[in-house]
Amino acid sequence: MSLNVERMAELFKAIGEPTRLRILVLLGRGDLTVSDLTQVLNQSQPRVSRHLKLLTEAGVVTRYQEGSWAWFRLADLGVERALTEAALQHIDMGVHMIHRDIERLESVRRDRQAKAANYFAQNATDWDALRSLHAPDEAIEAAMLQAISGRRIDAMLDLGTGTGRLLELFSDVYQSAVGIDMSREMLAVARAKLESAKITKASIRQGDVSAPPVERGRFDLVTIHQVLHYSDEPQVVLNEAARALRAGGTLLLVDFASHDLEFLRDKHAHQRLGFSDEQIIAWFKDAGLGFERVEQFSSVNPGAGSELTVKLWVARDLRVLIAGGERISNAILETVS
Repeated sequence: MSLNVERMAELFKAIGEPTRLRILVLLGRGDLTVSDLTQVLNQSQPRVSRHLKLLTEAGVVTRYQEGSWAWFRLADLGVERALTEAALQHIDMGVHMIHRDIERLESVRRDRQAKAANYFAQNATDWDALRSLHAPDEAIEAAMLQAISGRRIDAMLDLGTGTGRLLELFSDVYQSAVGIDMSREMLAVARAKLESAKITKASIRQGDVSAPPVERGRFDLVTIHQVLHYSDEPQVVLNEAARALRAGGTLLLVDFASHDLEFLRDKHAHQRLGFSDEQIIAWFKDAGLGFERVEQFSSVNPGAGSELTVKLWVARDLRVLIAGGERISNAILETVS
């Protein structure tokens, strides 16, 4: 995309100021709040906010809300992103001022990661107890990666991202990604994990998975991992996932098969005790998705009397019925594994 002279001059004016260039360097390392930038730059909040306002208005930086907090990140696409990246490539990161900024940023991130680790440690017992009831995460994650093998994934959406594990898992596959979760504590964990892994092409947003704050028809891949059983309206979540997909995009749904472990309802706030293949396939059909296949993962403790079966359901958007010679089937599963 080409820009006229006036627009290009506006962009150069927006980034052509020392403090704003320092902000862009920092945002190039991940999403940050005004408070983060104030600490790193050692400048007043009104001054930092004014610089961010100019960068946002120019389209160089994007802003998103997470509760009462505003987060900022580099623009994902377009000439604005290309121009910013070109400018950052020619900045000497060894200059004392930039070097100090990066050191302060790492200090801010260490504090954030420590808080996130503390939260996760306090809840780790319940997480580990639940994991012990079903198949190893490694097997499920390997199957998810295999399910999208050979498919082009420019943009990914992870609904109910939790600790951000899937954003990390698929980081070599997508060009950009968004993770949505309602829990500020979980988002803190996810953000800390992504920062630790130096993954800057994924963003985290607070939002309801039944009304995700994302553009419709944008994503090649949508994932819903162990989220649907917490919802009292699972079909609404699947409908929103379908709306977020591009034509021919892929949905990966991981959740429990139907079970009778009532303690999960009381102790872990599960709204649904798993799902049958027939129910999931019917919801796919209502959402305009073509069912492809289902994979089953058995408990790691067979015979313990309280094991859970995990399933991976794979579906495709039906607006592209034939893509690259591959025909998408909407047949109902004949044999349940």
